[in-house]
Amino acid sequence: MTDLNEILEGVRGKIAAACKRAGRDPAEVEIVAVTKTHGAEVVKEAWDAGLGIVGENKVQEAAWKKPASVSGPSWHLIGHLQSNKVRHALELFDVIHSVDSAKLADRINLIADETGASPRILLEVNVSGEKSKSGMRPEDVEPTVRHIVESCPRITLEGLMTMAPFSDNPEDARPYFRKLREMRDDLESRLNIGLPRLSMGMSGDYEVAVEEGATWVRLGTVLFGERPKAKKAVPGGDDGTTPCGDSDTYAGFGGLDSYSGEGPTARILD
Repeated sequence: MTDLNEILEGVRGKIAAACKRAGRDPAEVEIVAVTKTHGAEVVKEAWDAGLGIVGENKVQEAAWKKPASVSGPSWHLIGHLQSNKVRHALELFDVIHSVDSAKLADRINLIADETGASPRILLEVNVSGEKSKSGMRPEDVEPTVRHIVESCPRITLEGLMTMAPFSDNPEDARPYFRKLREMRDDLESRLNIGLPRLSMGMSGDYEVAVEEGATWVRLGTVLFGERPKAKKAVPGGDDGTTPCGDSDTYAGFGGLDSYSGEGPTARILD
């Protein structure tokens, strides 16, 4: 099995090469280590290898994994955030990449005001227009930015996030990454604000994303291999040894069904 440090050396080399092609400083690009469905030990492995940011898709998963993990990393929510999980998301995550509406921003601002939190967020934009992807329409971004700046004083809006359509050819992602960067640049110029962060690029297309201006690339498979798969949990428990039954389901997952996000923290509501 290849050592993570060796893998990272290769990934960072590719990031540096992409930065050179684009006339950028590699120090501008940070890796978000996506540990979705991996156990807490993978977070420690990432931290020990020098990766300071952990990305998780689900609030439920972070709720058990973060306490079980090494302290030190910054935790980022990169998956869809439901409004009824905002309170717990603010407790668990330092940055939320996936705010997709002014309504959700209002909810975040309200809970932050109650708890004294100072959330850092990105707006998720569905640049491709794919119905299967979350994120706001490009035409809704500017009014949402204006609303947050004017009406959400607890929130720090740091930039934009997107996902390109899946393709075996990384070059197919380039127009979507470029559009997000151009959108960000336009907003900064016309609204006189700073939006320094662009979260875009995953394991299959991160080099193109870096060439187009990404500051956070979200990498999982390229670092840790294919995500482990777990059997569906049996609701109600079978032998009293696991929260939702079937102890095999939870082996290596700290009590998580990797498909549903259910586990010891399955019911997380404000």
